[in-house]
Amino acid sequence: MSTEPTLLVSETFYSIQGESSYSGYPCIFIRLAGCNLRCTYCDARYTYDEPGKRVALSHLLSDVALYPDALVEITGGEPLLQENSLALMEALVAAGRTVLLETNGSIDISVVPPGVIRIMDVKCPGSGMSDKTDLENLQRLTVDDEVKFVISSEDDFNWAMDLIEKKNLLNRAKILFSPNTRKIEAAELARLIMEKRLPVRLQVQLHTLLWPGAGRGV
Repeated sequence: MSTEPTLLVSETFYSIQGESSYSGYPCIFIRLAGCNLRCTYCDARYTYDEPGKRVALSHLLSDVALYPDALVEITGGEPLLQENSLALMEALVAAGRTVLLETNGSIDISVVPPGVIRIMDVKCPGSGMSDKTDLENLQRLTVDDEVKFVISSEDDFNWAMDLIEKKNLLNRAKILFSPNTRKIEAAELARLIMEKRLPVRLQVQLHTLLWPGAGRGV
């Protein structure tokens, strides 16, 4: 019986990076199955509604090798729920790849291998999950990491702004504000950012503009 490490995978796909400061670059995505949170605006419910597929680490590395010049993003669901995600990241970094990890912020990010760029969500009240963020993670960030706030309302905006000030986040990592477009228009979020003169990056989901209506694989 094989003892090779495996991961429970929801999907893998090659696309354009649609969020973060790496938005616009070609990227190979490994979306792992399973999540411990249930955000009100989740756009990847299939990662926990569907069982996923057990895939060998070597097979995932072979898939990534088909796109040698692309970014690699490990996403979910919540990748850090699977211990073997760390072995996957270590192998990708060792292969010289630029590796992004998107994590929901509820699990200690200090376990992430050096060299991986951590893109950490901080859950605003509008997510319904704001009490799940491990705020100690904010002390574990580096200037190479990124923090994402999904904003659903002006109350969320003010909440995020207060947390940024209290935790001195502008000096710790890149800060991203993304609109939950079911609740707030991107232009309204832009207005708030400019009105408060908050030096954060407004991001929209580029992939939803390129492929409107595509629910997955983009």
